[in-house]
Amino acid sequence: MTTFVDRVELHAAAGNGGHGCASVHREKFKPLGGPDGGNGGRGGDVILVVDQDVTTLLDYHHSPHRKATNGQPGAGDNRSGKDGQDLVLPVPDGTVVLDKEGNVLADLVGQGTTFVAGQGGRGGLGNAALASARRKAPGFALLGVPGEERDVVLELKTVADVALVGYPSAGKSSLISVLSAAKPKIADYPFTTLVPNLGVVTAGSTVYTVADVPGLIPGASQGRGLGLEFLRHVERCSVLVHVLDTATLESDRDPVSDLDVIEAELREYGAGLENRPRIVVLNKIDVPDGQDLADLVRPDLEERGYRVFEVSAVAHKGLKELSFALAELVGEARAAKPKEEATRIVIRPKAVDDSGFTVTREEIGGEPLYRVRGEKPERWVRQTDFNNDEAVGYLADRLSRLGVEDELMKAGARNGDGVAIGPEENAVVFDWEPTMMAGAEMLGRRGEDHRLEAPRPAAQRRRDREAERDEAQKEYDDFKPF
Repeated sequence: MTTFVDRVELHAAAGNGGHGCASVHREKFKPLGGPDGGNGGRGGDVILVVDQDVTTLLDYHHSPHRKATNGQPGAGDNRSGKDGQDLVLPVPDGTVVLDKEGNVLADLVGQGTTFVAGQGGRGGLGNAALASARRKAPGFALLGVPGEERDVVLELKTVADVALVGYPSAGKSSLISVLSAAKPKIADYPFTTLVPNLGVVTAGSTVYTVADVPGLIPGASQGRGLGLEFLRHVERCSVLVHVLDTATLESDRDPVSDLDVIEAELREYGAGLENRPRIVVLNKIDVPDGQDLADLVRPDLEERGYRVFEVSAVAHKGLKELSFALAELVGEARAAKPKEEATRIVIRPKAVDDSGFTVTREEIGGEPLYRVRGEKPERWVRQTDFNNDEAVGYLADRLSRLGVEDELMKAGARNGDGVAIGPEENAVVFDWEPTMMAGAEMLGRRGEDHRLEAPRPAAQRRRDREAERDEAQKEYDDFKPF
């Protein structure tokens, strides 16, 4: 059974960010020494990296679910949580990363090339980091952000200079075994080669790689035989070599018709294969009648514009001329490629009118629902502990400063209308109230923190709370536009 796998689905889950810590420094004679809660650690990323020692995606076929470690929560005494460890996954050179819809996310070519398949979540801020002149001792901390989860498809496309294509049993494996040190399986029955084989050839000062692709048959581009599974391995090759059998035992086949069939399949598959330089190899001239058939079809092939080489992999005839001709074409292809430029940093500034979020009106059961989408609002919601009123008030303040409340008013939202922050399948829904009645104001004035002030009598504290509530209600009544 083959152990070569060139297409897998990977389920990558990055690590979650650690929660921040809400803590107050305490020591003798200093019962309230100020906030000292540390930040949570960052979650680990899931990173794909090209490793030349890896040649197959077999590991991810057996274990498709991969997860990075989570960040650790913060602690008191200003101790930050430990960051999660990145999960580095080695992949073969030539791996293409696609999403579930088939869109290319990354093309990983070259040793050390990386792609972040899953971004680790941010760590939540502790109350020490949230303290300010107006909020001297926050009684809450931010939660860590969940790590990104993504399903991607890994597809391997062999990176080689030359591809040998042809019918099954045309002698491709025998040819690569004598041109290079590769040792593919060789037998006298069709479809002996079940996986692509790579070999390194040295011709003079030129060193290049040759790929032996499993045999093609009519209909390969539509999935017949093994062609559709392995035609992708021809895409990156600079030169195509048609290996034609001059000793076939099938009466309805000959080298010219074989060439026409393979060319039709390459055109049908596309991917620019029709424009690659080609060489025709008439193989097995050592077999009785093989040389005669080669002499018969060679003029026709040369009339079509092909360079034709007569070889025998068994008798080692014509191999030197073929290897140097391939080296010449490979050198020309390499020279024609644009030189790799130094890494450039691309800056994409946001538009001046980009607010970072959108507000859209929906109808749910005849009732209006206003949906807020944007990276910041959605992240802030995930970081909020809704069991803590002060944390909810802090979220309301942040949304108001971002301009969400103004946009809701412009969209026609009224007091009590439903507001959803996030996508439909994972949104936080609440009844909207303008900031003046939100939890942030009802908790007390933002410029004050009674926990750091001298104690007041209970009756005085009660009267102050009632006065603040009456003032907030009066401000809302004066502001309410409805």
